[in-house]
Amino acid sequence: MSCVDLASHTTLGPTAWRRVTQDDIDAFARISGDRQWIHTDVERARRESPFGTTIAHGNLTLSLIDGFRDELVGAVPPGARLGVNLGYDRVRFPAPVRAGAEVRATMEIVSVDEREDGWTQVVQRFTVEVRGGDRPACVADSVVRVLRA
Repeated sequence: MSCVDLASHTTLGPTAWRRVTQDDIDAFARISGDRQWIHTDVERARRESPFGTTIAHGNLTLSLIDGFRDELVGAVPPGARLGVNLGYDRVRFPAPVRAGAEVRATMEIVSVDEREDGWTQVVQRFTVEVRGGDRPACVADSVVRVLRA
């Protein structure tokens, strides 16, 4: 089934679990320049953080969605020549991702709108869950355009 063939409210997933390590968090801090101690100072986070450890940046969790999307529908879905990411309409981080936690995602197709220019616009709602958690780590509405083959 191609991305352009999916009906609204179709749900795909969940993906495989992915561990978010302290090395991942540190690499993201270096790349983004966001070195806040709650992400990068393991000892201080152990002592002072309400989470008892370091946590992943919200934007690190958000960036994992691209890999989860590829796992669920492929980088270029069948029946398409190209897919492009237009951004996000809504993003929330209800729960932290502690260093060492495992996350996975489900994707719900919120809307599919065929355009006259050969593109289809798709809004995909990703819910990223933490293994053993009771609230999602991220809920984000991704807007993509798919150029039909």
